[in-house]
Amino acid sequence: QVQLVESGGGLVQAGGSLRLSCAASGFTFGTYAMGWFRQAPGKEREFVTGISSSGGVTNYADSVKGRFTISRDNAKKTVYLQMNSLKPEDTAVYYCAARGPHAGTYAYWGQGTQVTVSI
Repeated sequence: QVQLVESGGGLVQAGGSLRLSCAASGFTFGTYAMGWFRQAPGKEREFVTGISSSGGVTNYADSVKGRFTISRDNAKKTVYLQMNSLKPEDTAVYYCAARGPHAGTYAYWGQGTQVTVSI
């Protein structure tokens, strides 16, 4: 069955860094675009960043541009999110998601990992 398992979340001070990982299984990872989303308490889930199936195209929400970097290793079936210069407003549950070829929406989702940024 399809699984997306996030890891790497935790508590970090403002200005610090974290690297999230998302290990995929149960589908042809190398043909899927991948994305990271986040949801803060009391807020709607929002798009953070996405990467094409080959890794050649990435896009970011304005709020994280220049601070976050998405990457993927298709051999390891893993997508990463390097988060630098973290701010308290980055506190949220972070989810990875997979979007199939020619699909308009993300079909598969992980269970999420908590990121908390303290002042």
